[in-house]
Amino acid sequence: MTTTLEDPSLQILIARVQAARANNTPLCIRGGGTKDFYGESRRGEVLDTRVLAGISSHQPSELVVTARCGTSLAELEAVLAEKGQCLPFEPPHFAGDESGGSTVGGMVAAGLAGPSRAQVGSVRDYLLGVTLLNGAGEVLNFGGQVIKNVAGYDVSRLLAGSLGTLGVILEVSLKVLPCAPATATLCFRMNEAAALKQLNLWGGQPLPIDASSWWNDTLVLRLRGAYAAVEAATLKLGGEAVPPTEAGVFWAGLRDHRDEFFVAAHAAVDAGRDLWRMSVPQTAAPLKLPGESLLEWGGAQRWLVCEAGRSDAVRAAAATAGGHATLFRSQDKSAGVFTPLTEPLDAVHREMKRSFDPDGIFNPGRMYPTL
Repeated sequence: MTTTLEDPSLQILIARVQAARANNTPLCIRGGGTKDFYGESRRGEVLDTRVLAGISSHQPSELVVTARCGTSLAELEAVLAEKGQCLPFEPPHFAGDESGGSTVGGMVAAGLAGPSRAQVGSVRDYLLGVTLLNGAGEVLNFGGQVIKNVAGYDVSRLLAGSLGTLGVILEVSLKVLPCAPATATLCFRMNEAAALKQLNLWGGQPLPIDASSWWNDTLVLRLRGAYAAVEAATLKLGGEAVPPTEAGVFWAGLRDHRDEFFVAAHAAVDAGRDLWRMSVPQTAAPLKLPGESLLEWGGAQRWLVCEAGRSDAVRAAAATAGGHATLFRSQDKSAGVFTPLTEPLDAVHREMKRSFDPDGIFNPGRMYPTL
């Protein structure tokens, strides 16, 4: 990792953390603010991570990039694209605001991934190293810039999805991949049960399926890989080919929740309904919950817009299917955003919090109200 203690921008963050600890003042770690809606309600004084920005290093031949927490995600992806590379897990940008949109630190802290996640892996799978500012005002380094540096307990990956509750992610090293040479998108008309059956059938075959989406009796597939593989799969699968420009807009909209389903879902949340994100086995049958559904990741990720106050039914259905449910967007989060922890897991979470943030100043209650 390349950020040094002498860096003036880093010193600003360290001073803020030390002052907050001395005054017992909670801090709300925030980058571009595009994920403010996610998790429990934010508390504390804003600690703006965008003061520490910039790409520290990019080694295209080694497929590694290192970037500071406040770096714009759009900037990072543009630099990678110049070398024909990408973040394969497709981190969502969501709606960019006047502050400049999603940041690298927020990407890791949220741990969210886009349409290709089921095939290529999640954010944590591409984390090689992290520099972290803990609750004691100490700068800690974990991992490195090569996979072989990761030995023992991999703290870097622990931070993915931690929502800033363990510390300020200062800098990250990420594994990147070359962009696929060929891409094709196919569209099929079928109901939910038929789509799940077909996705599981295709999943057991050597097909370059990179992403899938089902909504409103329409299944959309994205193929990616070598030209020959994509061409052969296109001929085998059939369906209706979607023009590349239209397909690009669709998948970007799905990633950033700007497509038709999510626009309607956000309006429904504004009107008092809930948007749930469920993670279940790909082989799970339709959950038969009332509301509007969209399926991704071969059926492993299922979105549901439903009436408010149905948390027990939604969580029970997800648990019965072998998964869990997250209240992704809602005006009322009193039922809890994330699945309640069992006693042993709760103890692990609390001990981890005490180890990294002994005074509990970082994003208090952002994952669980009492954590």
